[in-house]
Amino acid sequence: MSTELRRLRNYIGGEFRDAADGRTTQVVNPATGEAYATAPLSGQADVDAAMAAAAEAFPGWRDTTPAERQKALLKIADLFEERAEELIAAEVENTGKPIGLTRTEEIPPMVDQIRFFAGAARMLEGKGAGEYMEGLTSFVRREPVGVCAQVAPWNYPMMMAVWKFAPAIAAGNTVVLKPSDTTPASTVLLAEILGSVLPKGVFNVICGDRDTGRMMVEHPVPAMASITGSVRAGMQVAETAAKDVKRVHLELGGKAPVVVFEDVDIAKAVEDISVAGYFNAGQDCTAATRVLVHESIHDDFVAALAKAANETKTGMPDDEDVLYGPLNNPNQLKQVEGFIERLPAHARVEAGGKRVGEKGYFYAPTVVSGLKQDDEIIQKEVFGPVITVQSFTDEDQAVEYANGVEYGLASSVWTKDHGRAMRMSKKLDFGCVWINTHIPLVAEMPHGGFKKSGYGKDLSAYGFEDYTRIKHVMTSLDA
Repeated sequence: MSTELRRLRNYIGGEFRDAADGRTTQVVNPATGEAYATAPLSGQADVDAAMAAAAEAFPGWRDTTPAERQKALLKIADLFEERAEELIAAEVENTGKPIGLTRTEEIPPMVDQIRFFAGAARMLEGKGAGEYMEGLTSFVRREPVGVCAQVAPWNYPMMMAVWKFAPAIAAGNTVVLKPSDTTPASTVLLAEILGSVLPKGVFNVICGDRDTGRMMVEHPVPAMASITGSVRAGMQVAETAAKDVKRVHLELGGKAPVVVFEDVDIAKAVEDISVAGYFNAGQDCTAATRVLVHESIHDDFVAALAKAANETKTGMPDDEDVLYGPLNNPNQLKQVEGFIERLPAHARVEAGGKRVGEKGYFYAPTVVSGLKQDDEIIQKEVFGPVITVQSFTDEDQAVEYANGVEYGLASSVWTKDHGRAMRMSKKLDFGCVWINTHIPLVAEMPHGGFKKSGYGKDLSAYGFEDYTRIKHVMTSLDA
C-alpha cells in the first residue's frame, strides 16, 4: 500500500502556489531513502512571478523605518521559538539529522541570528556630514540594494536561509529564495512563518533545481545574487551575474586545515577535532577535515583519532547516541565513496571507509593517513565524515601545507604557545582562524572566505553591510 506524498508549494506574493506548468520533483528522506513529499520544479513563469512580487513590494519595504523592520524580525524570531518543534521535524525529514542536536545546535543560533539582524537594522550609519569643499556639505546614505535572488544549500537548509533572508530584509531589501531541490520542506515552512509577519512579496520562496537557480540569477530584476554552494556553482553564478553587472555574494567550498603542534593535550585535541570533523556528517564547508600534525606526535595522534572515529556513532534521527545522520543524497554518498576508492597506494584507512547499512545514505566516521600534499583527497572537498591526516616538520611547512589548497574559508591552530598561535593566525590564508577550538560561530563575527571559497560575509555587521549600497549626497550651502 503506497503512502500519499505531502505536497510542498512555492510561496509567491503572499500565496502558496504550484509551479505554473504543474511540474514536480520527489523529495527523499536521506535517513530512509524513501520519498515523503513532492515539490514544485519551478520554471521561467514561476521565477518571473516571484521577481515581480518582490519588485512590487520593494518600494514599500524600503521605505519602512528601521524600527518597523526590527519589530518584524523580532516577531519572526519569537515565532521560530514558538514553532521550534515543527521546524525541527521539517528539517530532520529534510536532512536526516539527529533530532536532539537539531533542537540544541540549530534552533537557538537561528533565533539569535535573526534577533542580531533585527538590532542591526537600527544601527546603519554613514560618515558624519561635513564640508570637504568650501560651501558644500557632504553626507553618506546607506540604502538597500533592491530585490535579492538567494540560493541556499542542502547541508543546513534552515540556518542558511536565515543567514540570507535576515540581513537582506533587515536592510530593507526584498527576497526571492530558492532552497536546494533535495531539502525544500523547512524553507517552505519558513515562508509560512515569515508570511504571517511581513507584507506580501517581501519574502518569496520558489522550489526547483539548478536550472531554476540559473533563471533567478539571469533574471533582470534582482540587483544582487547570493549563493551558498560549491565552487563550481559559485563560478557559474558570478559569470552569469557579470552579464548585467549584478552584485554577487558567494560562500563556497572549504578545506579547513587543522594545524596541531607538539605541545597540545592529544586526548583533548582529538576529542574536539573529531566532533568538528564529523558533525553533520562532515557536510560543512568549515568542517575540521584536513588535520596537519607535528611529526613528533603524529603516530599517537592518528591512533587516538582512529579510536575516536570508531567510537563515534551515526544513525537514525531519533537515536540519542548518534553524532550525525546520513549524507544528504545518493550522489553525495557516491562522491564520498569515490574519494576512498581512488585513494593512492601510500594512503592508509585507519578507521571507517565504508557505508553503514543498506537503508539511507549513512557513511562511517573515517580517518585516512599517509597522505601527500598533492593527493586528490587533500586538494578537493570531500564534504563527508572523512578526516585526513598529514605530518609536518616545522611551522613553515605547516603554513605551506595549510595554505596549499584553492580554498580559503576556515582554519584552526592548536598550541599552548601564544606567540606561535599569533604568527599562524597572521600567515594562514583563511577568512577565519580558530585557536584551540574549531567551528564555533557567533552572530557578531563575520563568516566568509578567500580565494575560491568566495567573497562577501555572512553574519555580523559586515554581512549586513553587504546588503546595502552607499550613496554620496552633496548639497550647496548657498542654495
